[in-house]
Amino acid sequence: MKKHNFSAGPCILPKEVLQQASESVINFNNDNLSLIEISHRSKPFVDVMEKARGLVRELLNIPKNYSILFLQGGASLEFLMAPYNLLTINGKCGYINTGVWSEKAIKEAKNLGETLIIGDSSDKNFNYIPKNINIPTDLDYLHYTSNNTIYGTQFKSSPETNNILVCDMSSDIFSQKIDVNKFGLIYAGAQKNMGPAGTTLVIINNDILGKTGRNIPTMLDYSVHINKDSMFNTPPVFSIYVSMLTLEWLKNTGGVEEIEKINKNKAKMLYEEIDRNSLFKGFANDDDRSIMNVTFNLVENNLQEQFDLLCTKNGINGLKGHRSVGGYRASMYNALPISSVNYLIELMQKFEKKIWLKY
Repeated sequence: MKKHNFSAGPCILPKEVLQQASESVINFNNDNLSLIEISHRSKPFVDVMEKARGLVRELLNIPKNYSILFLQGGASLEFLMAPYNLLTINGKCGYINTGVWSEKAIKEAKNLGETLIIGDSSDKNFNYIPKNINIPTDLDYLHYTSNNTIYGTQFKSSPETNNILVCDMSSDIFSQKIDVNKFGLIYAGAQKNMGPAGTTLVIINNDILGKTGRNIPTMLDYSVHINKDSMFNTPPVFSIYVSMLTLEWLKNTGGVEEIEKINKNKAKMLYEEIDRNSLFKGFANDDDRSIMNVTFNLVENNLQEQFDLLCTKNGINGLKGHRSVGGYRASMYNALPISSVNYLIELMQKFEKKIWLKY
């Protein structure tokens, strides 16, 4: 049976990427050596690292004064690295709180200095994006999470500010066009929309570093990783290689501009069915709905067992919602084909007909 993978992360990957990646584990570059057993400083892998960085720069049109890093520790480590590298000893930073991942980032920043909550949507269980917020002009930086996998909300534009803008783009990086010039720092765990877990993409404006007045632990210092070309310690070679393959696939698909059109169309189709279908209702505020993670619930909770069984029997994987929201979450990352979205919609329609035939 064909599986339709709506998992929130690790993400679905293109089949051709998985095929090439699996071959590399046995025989990389026809050298009769595995990718995961060669030196990370050997030319074959150095070429992979350089190509991966080059694809990131090309796909997102990144200026030359920005460095591109592939690090470890996921976004969770970046929650700490960002304030270590940007928050001055006597300064303050601002955060927009839109969910669990924002809260985790806020917790780490508070350990290092004054941290202001500039906007907060916790009053409605994070089902909306705060708007018309008053942003102080004297922050060392302003941090926000562009897309919220748990709640299915997404910023439709970046906050307007003169402060350094920091963004956690873990779950929507490469899904739509962005103006990198607006940001001082962008970071994203690979496993949501780029590759397997194990590496974290960091894009940083070199001009904002070295101004905190604090001693930064070596492993947490962006400048160290920049100077060592992401090889201060042994990098996660497999995750970086698969990310490189995925970025190649994205380029061949037409790049970020083309995939944005596809993603918006997939989201439009599913949201229209949720709004039409008498058995389902959306969770996120209409204006803030994510194109990556569609969250929805059953109107009648007593139908859950029947719908879950229908999904299982028909090869729907990863649709269960996070415990904070309940219900369902259809994650539709770049590699999810539109045929899977159509399949889920047809299943929802069949379920509606089946229930109403009982009455």
